[in-house]
Amino acid sequence: MEGYDVWEAFLTTDLPWITYWLTMFLMPAGIGAGVICIAQMNSFELPARRKNMFRLLFISVIIYLFMHFLREVFQYFLWPSLTVILPIVTFIEFMASGLIVLFISLYLISTADPQKLKKPILAFFFIITGINTLLLIISQFNNMYYCFNYEYVDEYTLLYIYYVRGDCYFISNIAPAVMMLADIVIYIRYHKKFDRGVAIAFWIYIVLPIAAAVAQIFYSEAQFIIWATVIATVVMFIAMMKQTTKEYEKQKAEFTRLDTELTMATRIQADMLPNIFPAFPERKEFDIYASMDPAKEVGGDFYDFFMVDDDHLGMVMADVSGKGVPAALFMMSSKILLKNYALMTKDPKAALEKTNYQICQNNREGMFVTVWLGILDIRTGVLTAANAGHEQPALKDPDGSFELYKDKHGLMVGYMDMVKYKTYELTLKKGSKLFLYTDGVAEATNAKEELFGTERMIEALRRAENGTPDEILAEVRKSVDDFVQDAPQFDDLTMLCFEYKGTEVS
Repeated sequence: MEGYDVWEAFLTTDLPWITYWLTMFLMPAGIGAGVICIAQMNSFELPARRKNMFRLLFISVIIYLFMHFLREVFQYFLWPSLTVILPIVTFIEFMASGLIVLFISLYLISTADPQKLKKPILAFFFIITGINTLLLIISQFNNMYYCFNYEYVDEYTLLYIYYVRGDCYFISNIAPAVMMLADIVIYIRYHKKFDRGVAIAFWIYIVLPIAAAVAQIFYSEAQFIIWATVIATVVMFIAMMKQTTKEYEKQKAEFTRLDTELTMATRIQADMLPNIFPAFPERKEFDIYASMDPAKEVGGDFYDFFMVDDDHLGMVMADVSGKGVPAALFMMSSKILLKNYALMTKDPKAALEKTNYQICQNNREGMFVTVWLGILDIRTGVLTAANAGHEQPALKDPDGSFELYKDKHGLMVGYMDMVKYKTYELTLKKGSKLFLYTDGVAEATNAKEELFGTERMIEALRRAENGTPDEILAEVRKSVDDFVQDAPQFDDLTMLCFEYKGTEVS
């Protein structure tokens, strides 16, 4: 091979034709790789939105390769029907190439997260894509971007079909070029949010297609642009997947930490409420049982009971506005204040007023809590109570059934300071039972958006009215569950049942 010049062979299109046929073999391989990537997408631990974006990106790559492959293959078939098919195939190919740029741009935007600029930037990219699509449609009718030449032997026999770029072919590259320039600006502005792998892949994605386009100007037979597009997209995809997976794992670790903290908060909140039963095994004058099931990990409902002194028992049922962690924090401070003032004053009215005043002094979030507070004289059975906007209690006399007791209501605690509350008295007889609850019981909702209601609650109470306090609560909870079934729990569900057994003297 003396005197053989490789560079001269390249210039005389020996090597460009090799690249052409190599590309023809590699395109099906690239399509197969894209299909495998899409099929394996479910194995990646990524947010659903990111998975869908990556799927669309690879679908665009597959369509781009497949349509280009079809166009090249169809040119070797001399079918008259190709005069219709080839322009459509080429149109789809051009559209897919633009979508590849768009989806990579969307990834860059989602990672950069430009906040207030996000919507205008997204609008810009979609407008550019829309203009590009419109021009592609127009070019179908005036051969602005491309056309196909058909040479016939006669009226019915085709001799040649070949693709020819139009005079305005360069315009088809303007929209992708503009989006890529915008990508460069976005990347430079927010480069700190991208890891090194994405940075390298990004510049490959920018530089390689440009270099291929320039090379293909001089060697039109070569298929450098196909190689560049596939290589750049695959490299970018791998880098994006790595960064996204890393971000997702970081978020997952953070969610795990938050979940652990919420679990601890749930335990702490549960430990703040009396939860050991029987609560006062040494006291034979009464029996008490309570439960609290939050709608979220932590809730705003709470109950409490405590010995004010040897002869008086305090009982509280309360419901904080809102749900979740804010309500739980407000609940804890409210519970402590109510108990402390009840122990200090031994008067429900005074305890509510002092608690209300204290909360209103520092309540910038405007939260409030409805409260029923009662103090029972265990010797006489006289119950002194006050209601700050809470649900009406249900009362059962020894010789009767459960009925709602229509007590006097005051304003919620925390609504405004200097509120005055009123007390009322009930005399519990031996065998009397008191049921306290939050609105999560009566307002439990089934899939048909129907409320459980106080009537169903009273019916459930009556079915178990001869049982112990824990049996009564179990029946009410079962009734609520049977009514709600699979519908989600929207509110905290808290109940307390008290049975007065009287003193040994009585």
